[in-house]
Amino acid sequence: MTRILLAFLFVLGSVIAADAGGLRPVPEGNRNIEQPKIPGASARRTRAGRTTFDEKYDKIRDLLASDESLMAKIKATAAAYRIEPIHMIGAIVGEHTYNVDAYDRLQSYYIKAAAYAGDRFRFGHGDESISEFVARPQFSQCAGKTDSYSLWSCRESIWNDRFRGRTVDGVTFPDNRFSAVFFQPFYAGQTFGLGQVNPLTALMLSDIVAKTSGYPKLDENKAAAVYEAIMDPDKSLAYMAASIRKSIDDYASIAGVDISTNPGITATLYNTGGSRERAAMLKARGGLPEENYYGWLVNEKLPELKSLL
Repeated sequence: MTRILLAFLFVLGSVIAADAGGLRPVPEGNRNIEQPKIPGASARRTRAGRTTFDEKYDKIRDLLASDESLMAKIKATAAAYRIEPIHMIGAIVGEHTYNVDAYDRLQSYYIKAAAYAGDRFRFGHGDESISEFVARPQFSQCAGKTDSYSLWSCRESIWNDRFRGRTVDGVTFPDNRFSAVFFQPFYAGQTFGLGQVNPLTALMLSDIVAKTSGYPKLDENKAAAVYEAIMDPDKSLAYMAASIRKSIDDYASIAGVDISTNPGITATLYNTGGSRERAAMLKARGGLPEENYYGWLVNEKLPELKSLL
């Protein structure tokens, strides 16, 4: 009887909390009993590095555990963006387990960033720069967007609807993501830095980061400055936190769901992007969001990751 009463009170408390905030909280833990399938590309990258997911996880966990300065920066940045630091820990662990190998120490990230700071390159496709491309008349409907997230989201939608995989004005465009075609001058699939932020995401979040952290707004015509921002560990943390904050806000305002209670869900969205669109799809179908393979690991390792804090 006591257990039944406690269970009832727990459920009642959850309902009251949800009603009070107008949001449905996502319970902690994974919805999937087993880890969703890991993409083949991630497995191939890991094999090419002659390592394993377990080894990569251990390496990034150990870096976080041993670097007090980095942990202090994570906590300070999380506080500035009004998120719990575990969300940033989850995103870092996910990226360095499935996408890249961690450096042995934070200083290596600064050195890598400095190596690119002097490079001269641009964002574009073929002979057309990104500024020339978005000046095309198809993008006229984006002209009224006043913030960087809405502006670049609009441009990305126009790319998908009007250009991706199509021939326009005699030019055949690849059937690939906007970020891959126009914002990766070195090679496809490239992200950089501690947070593994891609340039298009950084441009989208530029206003939020400028307002919260005081860093200069990014300009798509200054590609080196964009790469410097996402590779410098201090600045990269700000973009990471801004991305997580945006996901939480999108799910709250669009789907009426509080994902700030589940680091596996915020890690999933950090991995997939598109929080606005995914929140809209969740609202349409109902229910609660589920973690992908990346977020599943974060929730599975949550007690250990929380111990780092």
